[in-house]
Amino acid sequence: MTKKILKGTVTSAKNDKTIVVEVVRKFKHPFYEKVIRRSKKYHAHDEKNKFKLGEKVSIAECKPYSKKKTWQVIE
Repeated sequence: MTKKILKGTVTSAKNDKTIVVEVVRKFKHPFYEKVIRRSKKYHAHDEKNKFKLGEKVSIAECKPYSKKKTWQVIE
């Protein structure tokens, strides 16, 4: 099974070895055909505390590190 890869922006890097990434997706409404933006935040594992607030990162699915953290930073 392939792992999902998402791209987003770091919104928080305050926790140890964890960052919060906001992923924005755009899609067209099925009836009204207007482009809609939806965002979701993911907790991702950052082993070396390398990434800072505002950086663009890619995250991939992985085994659960904790209750909320099931994503890992790949770059």
